[in-house]
Amino acid sequence: MGIEAGGLVEQGGDRHHNKVNVVGHHHVGYMKNKVMRKRKYCSKNRKVKHSSSDSALQRLFVSCRDVFKGLGTLPSPHRVQELCNVLDKFRPEDVGLSSDLQFFKPETEVKGTPRVTYTTIYKCNNFSLCCFFIPATGVIPLHNHPGMTVFSKLLLGKMHIKSYDLVDPIKNSDASQVRLAKLKADSVFTAPCKTSVLYPTTGGNIHAFTAITPCAVLDVIGPPYSKEDGRDCSYYKDHPYASYSAAKVTEEEGDNYGWLEEIEMPDNSEMDGIEYGGPQIIDTI
Repeated sequence: MGIEAGGLVEQGGDRHHNKVNVVGHHHVGYMKNKVMRKRKYCSKNRKVKHSSSDSALQRLFVSCRDVFKGLGTLPSPHRVQELCNVLDKFRPEDVGLSSDLQFFKPETEVKGTPRVTYTTIYKCNNFSLCCFFIPATGVIPLHNHPGMTVFSKLLLGKMHIKSYDLVDPIKNSDASQVRLAKLKADSVFTAPCKTSVLYPTTGGNIHAFTAITPCAVLDVIGPPYSKEDGRDCSYYKDHPYASYSAAKVTEEEGDNYGWLEEIEMPDNSEMDGIEYGGPQIIDTI
Protein backbone atom coordinates (compact mmCIF):
# COMPACT_ATOMS: atom_id res chain seq x y z
CA MET A 1 0.00 0.00 0.00
CA GLY A 2 2.67 2.37 0.93
CA ILE A 3 0.87 5.45 2.20
CA GLU A 4 2.16 6.48 5.59
CA ALA A 5 3.65 9.44 7.39
CA GLY A 6 5.12 11.80 4.85
CA GLY A 7 2.66 10.64 2.20
CA LEU A 8 -1.10 10.76 2.37
CA VAL A 9 -1.24 10.67 6.12
CA GLU A 10 0.91 13.60 7.12
CA GLN A 11 -0.40 15.90 4.44
CA GLY A 12 -3.87 15.52 5.89
CA GLY A 13 -2.70 17.21 9.08
CA ASP A 14 -4.33 16.94 12.47
CA ARG A 15 -7.25 19.24 11.84
CA HIS A 16 -9.56 16.34 10.97
CA HIS A 17 -8.58 14.08 13.86
CA ASN A 18 -11.49 13.05 16.03
CA LYS A 19 -11.22 12.86 19.79
CA VAL A 20 -12.28 9.24 20.10
CA ASN A 21 -10.36 6.13 19.16
CA VAL A 22 -12.69 4.87 16.45
CA VAL A 23 -12.44 3.90 12.83
CA GLY A 24 -15.60 4.74 10.92
CA HIS A 25 -17.60 4.59 14.19
CA HIS A 26 -16.13 1.23 15.20
CA HIS A 27 -13.39 0.74 17.79
CA VAL A 28 -10.06 -0.65 16.64
CA GLY A 29 -8.70 -2.54 19.61
CA TYR A 30 -6.04 -5.04 20.46
CA MET A 31 -6.50 -8.40 22.07
CA LYS A 32 -6.40 -8.50 25.90
CA ASN A 33 -8.23 -5.15 25.91
CA LYS A 34 -5.18 -3.17 24.83
CA VAL A 35 -6.81 -0.37 22.90
CA MET A 36 -4.94 1.84 20.47
CA ARG A 37 -5.20 5.50 21.41
CA LYS A 38 -5.26 8.30 18.89
CA ARG A 39 -2.19 10.50 18.76
CA LYS A 40 -0.52 13.10 16.66
CA TYR A 41 2.01 11.59 14.28
CA CYS A 42 5.59 11.88 15.48
CA SER A 43 8.41 11.33 12.99
CA LYS A 44 11.02 10.70 15.67
CA ASN A 45 12.36 7.19 15.77
CA ARG A 46 11.27 5.28 18.84
CA LYS A 47 13.12 2.53 20.65
CA VAL A 48 10.55 0.16 22.04
CA LYS A 49 11.22 -2.55 24.58
CA HIS A 50 9.65 -5.56 26.27
CA SER A 51 9.49 -7.91 23.29
CA SER A 52 10.45 -11.48 22.66
CA SER A 53 13.55 -11.79 20.49
CA ASP A 54 11.94 -14.69 18.59
CA SER A 55 8.52 -13.11 17.96
CA ALA A 56 7.17 -12.94 14.40
CA LEU A 57 7.29 -9.14 14.50
CA GLN A 58 10.90 -9.18 15.68
CA ARG A 59 11.82 -11.60 12.88
CA LEU A 60 10.14 -9.25 10.41
CA PHE A 61 12.15 -6.33 11.79
CA VAL A 62 15.43 -8.24 11.49
CA SER A 63 14.60 -9.24 7.91
CA CYS A 64 13.75 -5.63 7.00
CA ARG A 65 17.04 -4.50 8.48
CA ASP A 66 18.85 -6.96 6.20
CA VAL A 67 16.78 -6.12 3.10
CA PHE A 68 16.77 -2.32 3.15
CA LYS A 69 20.30 -0.95 3.00
CA GLY A 70 19.61 2.74 2.45
CA LEU A 71 18.78 5.29 -0.21
CA GLY A 72 19.43 4.41 -3.83
CA THR A 73 19.69 0.67 -3.22
CA LEU A 74 17.20 -1.84 -4.59
CA PRO A 75 16.74 -5.08 -2.63
CA SER A 76 18.17 -8.12 -4.40
CA PRO A 77 15.76 -10.83 -5.61
CA HIS A 78 17.10 -13.12 -2.90
CA ARG A 79 16.39 -10.58 -0.18
CA VAL A 80 12.94 -9.83 -1.61
CA GLN A 81 12.03 -13.51 -1.46
CA GLU A 82 13.43 -13.76 2.04
CA LEU A 83 11.17 -10.96 3.26
CA CYS A 84 8.17 -12.37 1.39
CA ASN A 85 8.70 -15.70 3.14
CA VAL A 86 8.54 -13.95 6.51
CA LEU A 87 5.43 -11.94 5.61
CA ASP A 88 3.62 -14.89 4.04
CA LYS A 89 3.65 -16.56 7.47
CA PHE A 90 2.62 -13.40 9.28
CA ARG A 91 -0.71 -13.52 11.14
CA PRO A 92 -3.02 -10.80 12.48
CA GLU A 93 -2.16 -11.93 16.01
CA ASP A 94 1.48 -11.02 15.37
CA VAL A 95 0.50 -7.35 15.59
CA GLY A 96 -2.16 -7.88 18.24
CA LEU A 97 -5.18 -8.14 15.94
CA SER A 98 -8.06 -10.61 15.76
CA SER A 99 -11.05 -11.05 13.46
CA ASP A 100 -13.17 -11.00 16.62
CA LEU A 101 -12.44 -7.31 17.23
CA GLN A 102 -15.43 -5.02 16.85
CA PHE A 103 -13.90 -3.18 13.88
CA PHE A 104 -14.05 -6.35 11.79
CA LYS A 105 -17.64 -7.09 12.84
CA PRO A 106 -19.45 -3.76 12.38
CA GLU A 107 -23.05 -3.67 13.55
CA THR A 108 -24.05 -0.60 11.55
CA GLU A 109 -23.12 0.79 8.15
CA VAL A 110 -21.09 3.97 7.90
CA LYS A 111 -22.68 6.50 5.59
CA GLY A 112 -20.52 8.18 2.97
CA THR A 113 -16.86 7.25 2.53
CA PRO A 114 -15.43 6.21 5.91
CA ARG A 115 -11.98 7.41 6.89
CA VAL A 116 -8.98 5.13 6.93
CA THR A 117 -6.90 4.82 10.09
CA TYR A 118 -3.21 3.95 10.29
CA THR A 119 -0.68 3.16 12.96
CA THR A 120 3.11 3.27 12.64
CA ILE A 121 4.69 0.22 14.22
CA TYR A 122 8.27 1.26 13.46
CA LYS A 123 10.10 3.81 11.35
CA CYS A 124 13.73 4.61 10.58
CA ASN A 125 15.54 6.20 7.63
CA ASN A 126 15.71 2.92 5.71
CA PHE A 127 12.22 1.47 6.18
CA SER A 128 8.93 1.70 8.03
CA LEU A 129 6.28 -0.76 9.22
CA CYS A 130 2.69 0.51 9.15
CA CYS A 131 -0.74 -1.03 9.54
CA PHE A 132 -3.83 0.40 7.84
CA PHE A 133 -7.40 -0.18 8.98
CA ILE A 134 -9.87 0.33 6.13
CA PRO A 135 -13.60 0.15 6.94
CA ALA A 136 -15.96 -1.48 4.43
CA THR A 137 -16.30 0.81 1.35
CA GLY A 138 -13.28 2.78 2.57
CA VAL A 139 -10.87 3.91 -0.13
CA ILE A 140 -7.16 4.65 -0.41
CA PRO A 141 -7.08 6.49 -3.76
CA LEU A 142 -4.56 6.06 -6.58
CA HIS A 143 -1.13 7.13 -5.34
CA ASN A 144 2.50 6.40 -6.14
CA HIS A 145 5.63 5.30 -4.28
CA PRO A 146 8.57 7.25 -5.77
CA GLY A 147 11.86 5.39 -5.46
CA MET A 148 10.37 2.85 -3.05
CA THR A 149 10.01 -0.88 -2.69
CA VAL A 150 6.80 -1.80 -0.85
CA PHE A 151 5.68 -5.15 0.57
CA SER A 152 1.95 -5.35 1.38
CA LYS A 153 0.33 -8.12 3.40
CA LEU A 154 -3.47 -8.27 3.71
CA LEU A 155 -3.95 -9.55 7.25
CA LEU A 156 -7.74 -9.47 7.52
CA GLY A 157 -10.65 -8.75 5.20
CA LYS A 158 -11.43 -8.55 1.51
CA MET A 159 -10.43 -5.72 -0.80
CA HIS A 160 -10.24 -4.65 -4.43
CA ILE A 161 -6.83 -3.55 -5.67
CA LYS A 162 -6.16 -1.66 -8.88
CA SER A 163 -2.60 -0.82 -9.89
CA TYR A 164 -0.64 0.65 -12.78
CA ASP A 165 2.92 1.18 -13.95
CA LEU A 166 3.77 4.21 -16.07
CA VAL A 167 4.92 3.25 -19.57
CA ASP A 168 7.47 6.08 -19.39
CA PRO A 169 8.41 6.50 -15.72
CA ILE A 170 10.44 9.67 -16.35
CA LYS A 171 8.29 12.47 -14.99
CA ASN A 172 7.22 15.18 -17.41
CA SER A 173 7.61 18.76 -16.21
CA ASP A 174 3.98 19.39 -17.18
CA ALA A 175 2.02 17.60 -14.47
CA SER A 176 -1.27 18.49 -16.15
CA GLN A 177 -0.63 16.09 -19.04
CA VAL A 178 -2.11 12.61 -18.86
CA ARG A 179 0.40 9.77 -18.93
CA LEU A 180 0.06 6.32 -20.47
CA ALA A 181 0.10 3.49 -17.93
CA LYS A 182 -0.11 -0.28 -18.11
CA LEU A 183 -2.70 -1.95 -15.89
CA LYS A 184 -0.99 -4.43 -13.57
CA ALA A 185 -3.83 -5.53 -11.28
CA ASP A 186 -7.60 -5.12 -11.13
CA SER A 187 -8.69 -7.88 -8.77
CA VAL A 188 -10.24 -8.76 -5.44
CA PHE A 189 -8.00 -10.20 -2.73
CA THR A 190 -9.11 -12.05 0.40
CA ALA A 191 -6.99 -12.69 3.49
CA PRO A 192 -5.02 -14.79 4.01
CA CYS A 193 -3.14 -14.29 0.75
CA LYS A 194 0.41 -13.99 -0.51
CA THR A 195 2.48 -10.86 0.00
CA SER A 196 2.47 -8.40 -2.90
CA VAL A 197 5.59 -6.43 -3.85
CA LEU A 198 5.94 -3.25 -5.87
CA TYR A 199 9.14 -1.58 -7.03
CA PRO A 200 10.09 2.01 -8.00
CA THR A 201 8.99 1.56 -11.63
CA THR A 202 7.38 -1.90 -11.78
CA GLY A 203 4.99 -4.20 -9.96
CA GLY A 204 2.10 -1.73 -9.86
CA ASN A 205 3.82 1.26 -8.25
CA ILE A 206 0.65 3.36 -8.58
CA HIS A 207 -2.26 1.68 -6.86
CA ALA A 208 -5.64 2.15 -5.18
CA PHE A 209 -7.51 0.11 -2.58
CA THR A 210 -11.23 -0.26 -1.92
CA ALA A 211 -12.30 -2.33 1.08
CA ILE A 212 -15.17 -4.73 0.44
CA THR A 213 -15.19 -5.79 4.09
CA PRO A 214 -13.27 -4.18 6.98
CA CYS A 215 -9.58 -4.76 6.27
CA ALA A 216 -6.22 -4.63 7.98
CA VAL A 217 -3.13 -4.28 5.79
CA LEU A 218 0.49 -4.40 6.90
CA ASP A 219 2.89 -2.36 4.78
CA VAL A 220 6.68 -2.59 4.76
CA ILE A 221 8.05 0.46 2.95
CA GLY A 222 11.66 1.12 2.04
CA PRO A 223 12.69 3.85 2.10
CA PRO A 224 9.76 5.73 3.69
CA TYR A 225 8.10 8.76 2.12
CA SER A 226 10.17 11.94 2.52
CA LYS A 227 9.32 15.21 0.84
CA GLU A 228 12.78 16.55 1.69
CA ASP A 229 14.44 13.64 -0.14
CA GLY A 230 12.16 13.86 -3.20
CA ARG A 231 9.84 11.01 -2.22
CA ASP A 232 6.61 12.96 -1.95
CA CYS A 233 3.30 11.26 -2.70
CA SER A 234 1.40 12.06 -5.91
CA TYR A 235 -2.24 11.23 -6.62
CA TYR A 236 -3.93 10.22 -9.84
CA LYS A 237 -7.23 9.79 -11.60
CA ASP A 238 -7.38 7.04 -14.21
CA HIS A 239 -9.13 7.31 -17.57
CA PRO A 240 -9.98 4.57 -20.13
CA TYR A 241 -7.39 4.12 -22.85
CA ALA A 242 -9.88 5.14 -25.54
CA SER A 243 -10.44 8.53 -23.88
CA TYR A 244 -7.15 9.97 -25.16
CA SER A 245 -6.38 7.74 -28.14
CA ALA A 246 -7.11 9.15 -31.59
CA ALA A 247 -6.59 5.79 -33.29
CA LYS A 248 -8.93 2.83 -33.10
CA VAL A 249 -8.39 0.98 -29.84
CA THR A 250 -7.94 -2.78 -29.87
CA GLU A 251 -9.54 -4.90 -27.18
CA GLU A 252 -6.11 -5.76 -25.77
CA GLU A 253 -5.14 -2.10 -25.51
CA GLY A 254 -8.43 -1.16 -23.91
CA ASP A 255 -8.13 -3.89 -21.30
CA ASN A 256 -4.45 -3.45 -20.46
CA TYR A 257 -3.75 0.28 -20.67
CA GLY A 258 -5.15 3.51 -19.29
CA TRP A 259 -4.27 7.18 -18.89
CA LEU A 260 -3.33 8.67 -15.54
CA GLU A 261 -3.99 12.29 -14.70
CA GLU A 262 -2.07 13.73 -11.76
CA ILE A 263 -4.44 15.50 -9.38
CA GLU A 264 -4.40 17.39 -6.10
CA MET A 265 -4.65 15.39 -2.90
CA PRO A 266 -8.21 13.99 -2.78
CA ASP A 267 -10.40 14.71 0.22
CA ASN A 268 -10.74 11.00 0.92
CA SER A 269 -6.96 10.56 1.17
CA GLU A 270 -6.65 11.99 4.66
CA MET A 271 -6.27 9.47 7.46
CA ASP A 272 -6.45 9.31 11.23
CA GLY A 273 -3.31 8.28 13.09
CA ILE A 274 -3.51 6.15 16.22
CA GLU A 275 -0.91 4.83 18.62
CA TYR A 276 0.30 1.29 18.08
CA GLY A 277 -0.50 -0.98 21.05
CA GLY A 278 0.44 -4.45 19.86
CA PRO A 279 3.57 -6.58 20.33
CA GLN A 280 6.70 -4.47 20.35
CA ILE A 281 10.03 -4.46 18.52
CA ILE A 282 13.47 -4.52 20.11
CA ASP A 283 15.26 -1.85 18.09
CA THR A 284 18.73 -3.14 17.30
CA ILE A 285 19.61 -0.68 14.51
